[in-house]
Amino acid sequence: DGYYEYGMFECVYSTSDYSDMVYLLSYSFNKVVHLQFNSSVGKFVGYTEEGVKYAENFNKDQAYLQQEKASVDTYCRHNAQIWDSAVRDKS
Repeated sequence: DGYYEYGMFECVYSTSDYSDMVYLLSYSFNKVVHLQFNSSVGKFVGYTEEGVKYAENFNKDQAYLQQEKASVDTYCRHNAQIWDSAVRDKS
């Protein structure tokens, strides 16, 4: 019993050149997604009453938004190249 809060990030893509790559950052509470950043949208979106309030605040912070927008390149593409090459080298 208790509360369960967590954040999760994902890099989603289906092409080998990573041109369709999307960075997702989701914040959940008790298995309900309250807030999500999507690099394709370029901002935070709230899915609950609380999430909408957080999204409004996060979206006001332009430095933080730019950091999250850059994550598709700095985190996702960078690591996907490493992970994919490791898998390809094993086959």
